Amino acid sequence: MSFDAKAFLASLTELPGVYRMLNDVGAVLYVGKAKNLKKRVASYFRENLSSPRIAHMVSQIGAIETTSTRTEAEALLLENNLIKSLSPRYNILFRDDKSYPYIVVTKGKFPRLGFYRGNPDRKADYFGPYPSSWAVRDSIHLLQKMFRLRTCEDTVFANRSRPCLLYQIKRCSGSCVGHISAEDYAIDVQLASMFLLGKQQEVTKRLSDAMEQASSRLAFELAAIYRDQIQSLRQIQEKQYVSSSKGEDVDIIVALKEAGQLCVNLAMVRGGRHLGDRPLFPVNAGESSTADAVAAFIRQHYAAHPSPARLLALPLPNPEEMAETESTLAELAGRPVPIQEARSVLHKAWIDMAQQNGRLAILARNQATAQQEQRLAALQEALRHPEPIARIDCFDISHTMGEAAVASCVVYHGNGMKKSDYRRFNIKDIQPGDDYAAMRQAVTRRYDSIAGGEGIAPDLILIDGGKGQVSSAYNALADLGLAHLLMFGVAKGEGRKPGLETLIFPNGREPLQLPPEHPALHLIQEIRDEAHRFAITGHRAQRGKARKTSKLESLPGIGPARRKALVSRFGGLAGVLTASAEQLTEVPGISREMADKIYSALH
Repeated sequence: MSFDAKAFLASLTELPGVYRMLNDVGAVLYVGKAKNLKKRVASYFRENLSSPRIAHMVSQIGAIETTSTRTEAEALLLENNLIKSLSPRYNILFRDDKSYPYIVVTKGKFPRLGFYRGNPDRKADYFGPYPSSWAVRDSIHLLQKMFRLRTCEDTVFANRSRPCLLYQIKRCSGSCVGHISAEDYAIDVQLASMFLLGKQQEVTKRLSDAMEQASSRLAFELAAIYRDQIQSLRQIQEKQYVSSSKGEDVDIIVALKEAGQLCVNLAMVRGGRHLGDRPLFPVNAGESSTADAVAAFIRQHYAAHPSPARLLALPLPNPEEMAETESTLAELAGRPVPIQEARSVLHKAWIDMAQQNGRLAILARNQATAQQEQRLAALQEALRHPEPIARIDCFDISHTMGEAAVASCVVYHGNGMKKSDYRRFNIKDIQPGDDYAAMRQAVTRRYDSIAGGEGIAPDLILIDGGKGQVSSAYNALADLGLAHLLMFGVAKGEGRKPGLETLIFPNGREPLQLPPEHPALHLIQEIRDEAHRFAITGHRAQRGKARKTSKLESLPGIGPARRKALVSRFGGLAGVLTASAEQLTEVPGISREMADKIYSALH
């Protein structure tokens, strides 16, 4: 039965909202948002549609569901959530799972300068977002050099008795031990904030005035500090050959379609400083145009991240969609957010840089894909396996003398590591240090649901270990009825030197040693090393947690509230161990008698 668009449109509201197009079996084809639901949905049933892709989608519509909202901004947020959760076939989807990093300046008498990733709140001042973590750390390094703000955690700051190495190399003013007054430190914080907001000229003027005043008072050491700050600031301005003297906050969005790839490259300018860019490759792009990709990116990105003062885009979305998007962004930001093409020489330079970096990202992606396909083909050939290998699971066990054993399973799929499918298993109820039992338990827990018909079975299982671990893993698979799955172990060679690994098989097949330069061995090493990294980070977290609380949990009269107070006051068990009985009494709820008992129990 064909969809009756005329009857549906007759009852449709003209309020803003979100529409979901479904096929005959109820699968969502497309999610969109509209300022006027009736007008937008009607545009899909005109004779001349914008592209064959849209026409093909419309031909599959079996039903349309709508949700009206109070505002366009609410519609944008709902659209973004539905696209991310439903992954409709005809939506261009940007899977940018990483949150963008910020520079944070905390509150308090001596604020801390630091790296922050997450959703900003009102407990501190945040500057950014930045396109990458290295851009944040580079900026923090510059701020340390110019303004010498502290970067240490509050627990470390509160317990120092002498300044750290950063003070010695003139990257910190030593506020932890009183080498700078709170008033002078507040001035440095203000100047750093002005710098991050793009007010470099004003910062230079204030530093110059302060240098002259210090010189007139014959405070030449202080004047030299101001001089060094001015020189550092000028050096930074000289290096920023694409910087803006206006202190602009701009995002540059460029979409390119080359060599079978659609790339949207986002470059960020904050406070007039070009901070670098981030290339993004959307899913479900199909035959979509670059203008469609720009429009989809703007809607999805700025529904989750704050908007800068303006956006420069190439190409621009169509005028109707651009006007609607500008209206929505203005509602979200509480101010106008124009979407413009580059007109000035500087803005055109930013666009050109974004295009060039997008082309480089496409080239790098295609080269990496070709290399991975070559490695997989080489692995299939080396193993003499009749079927292509696409999905690989790899297991590793990590522990310290049997303590806090953790097993990892990492997944390689689709020409790269698929982190969303990684799993860790805390190994329990075995003899400490029994790697064979740990491996058997991990494999059993990983594939129990797959044996029951749920989940995806791998084409190949790698075991980081020799004959014993491989035998244990194979027995676990056999018990689950999965012994047919291809599996081998990666045994380290003499001196654990890379390139000397031997592949150990469970079914009597002769071991295989590939040449050190073999592409299949390089792939195996890459996956094995990732499994080791994932296992050891999980093990360290488990071990640290156990060691941090074990001694405190055994103390007489110390419950969860007092344990938390002790850890909070001294920054962990190490701090509690170094504290005197007098210092322990400073913790709320710890009497002198109890402090003596704690001190005696720990020493």
